Amino acid sequence: MSPKDMSGTGQMVISVGMLRIDRGTPDLTADPTPPQEFLAAENVSLRLLLTQAELDAQALLAQAGIDAKEREASDKLQKLILEELHHRIKNTLATVGAIASQSLRNAPSIEHAQHAIEGRLLALGRAHDLLLQARWISADLGKIVRGATEAFDNPDLPRFSIKGPGIQITSGAVIAIAMTLNELCTNTTKFGALSVPPGRIEIAWTVQGSAPRLHLTWSEKDGPMVQAPARRSFGTRLIETLGMQLKGEVQLTYEPGGFVYALDVPLSSLTSPAVG
Repeated sequence: MSPKDMSGTGQMVISVGMLRIDRGTPDLTADPTPPQEFLAAENVSLRLLLTQAELDAQALLAQAGIDAKEREASDKLQKLILEELHHRIKNTLATVGAIASQSLRNAPSIEHAQHAIEGRLLALGRAHDLLLQARWISADLGKIVRGATEAFDNPDLPRFSIKGPGIQITSGAVIAIAMTLNELCTNTTKFGALSVPPGRIEIAWTVQGSAPRLHLTWSEKDGPMVQAPARRSFGTRLIETLGMQLKGEVQLTYEPGGFVYALDVPLSSLTSPAVG
């Protein structure tokens, strides 16, 4: 092999995780002192190889860092979801427990308690259905009212009049209002306006004030003569407690012409994530 043939013997072979320089077999018959140009070329080749290796190493380290950050973010998100799920399950179980115990305590018979518990759990389930459709973030107040009253209405001869502006309210407020409306609907079918054919219900809400407040009313019309109950039932206490949960004021009026429920609550209590 002649010196000319050796001019390209500084072969560079690169593979994953390995750098190799194949200099070939030296020719002992050649000049023992390599030309200056050959050394310079070899030096440039080595520098290029080392630079490329450094860049590859930096890219791998950067990718590893990104993967670690993504993994950390995923772990944090999973923990947050599990904590939120745990919180909601505890709240739901507490609500179910209160419904069952109070319904049994105040029921005149087992059959009456059974119907009361079933109705209240169905209302809770409908409220959760609305929240699931809204991804447990918020739901429209109009949809909540219509969903809560639909089972008690007659599509051929509607007995509910519902009107009010669109308001997105949070999950805790959704459950409180849906449960309240279920209690009102159950009570009116037994003793109120919906217990007689001509009876009807007007539900309306407005938002007023510089510090906005929601004023919602349930007014019964054309029903039987109304009298205040001799004692406060669990349903009445539940309605009042749910209003307090929303930091609002509840007023129950037993007018001869029809029962009226009024809720006055800060709008922030319905739209703030703290409610729940």
